[in-house]
Amino acid sequence: MVVTTPHSPPAMDRRAQVLATRISIVLSTVATLSLLYLLRHGVSSCFPAPHSLSLTLSLAPFPHTSCDAASRRVVPPDRRLAKLRASPRWKRRTAALAASVFPALRRLRLLAGSSRVLCVAAGAGHAVDALRAGGVDDVTGVDLVDFPPLVRRADPHRLPFSDGAFDLVFSDDPAAVSGALFLSRLALEAERAVRRGGGIALAVDREIDSAAVAALFRRSRVVDVKDVTLDGAQVRMLILQSNGTTSNHR
Repeated sequence: MVVTTPHSPPAMDRRAQVLATRISIVLSTVATLSLLYLLRHGVSSCFPAPHSLSLTLSLAPFPHTSCDAASRRVVPPDRRLAKLRASPRWKRRTAALAASVFPALRRLRLLAGSSRVLCVAAGAGHAVDALRAGGVDDVTGVDLVDFPPLVRRADPHRLPFSDGAFDLVFSDDPAAVSGALFLSRLALEAERAVRRGGGIALAVDREIDSAAVAALFRRSRVVDVKDVTLDGAQVRMLILQSNGTTSNHR
């Protein structure tokens, strides 16, 4: 006579079935909760969601995923420029340039309405806009990052312009000097791009020795050093006149 113990194969099979059923229920519950979470918080797909499920841009100022950032509306350059021009900071900057910097350049005969001007480290284009508003039509703005419609992308250490292409090389941003990777190379390129007798005007931090900066411009002479206030910051404008263009620096 065979006695069936609690640990006999049929009893173990029933326990395994019960355990498998419980695990299946737990997994199903987890999957259902995960699906509800995804539906509640939105999918991570880059395809646009229906209007009833998606937030407008005005209600979602910061992207939560890379897809949100990629699908954001691009503001047209002209509209962005109009918004910048209306800002108090833009107005202060352009007004300071027109009142404190440009008159000195005109007095030295380095700036006129017919001048060809290159603005390096132009940022969003404050100086470009101010020069054009002051009657200078031929103004080109360059920076490491383009900012249309006023600023195009170009490396100030390797300017994509021919020798003597400009009457004036200008920068109202002290970072053009203090942030330059190779300041001597920037000086060479500025002197190459400006015509003989043309001007180079750079904003320099007051903590930096302007004489040391001027020494890098070997084919130019200092004609004026002027302390000005641009947007609340005290800077020193170093103004030089070129004695001749350089060549074969590329």
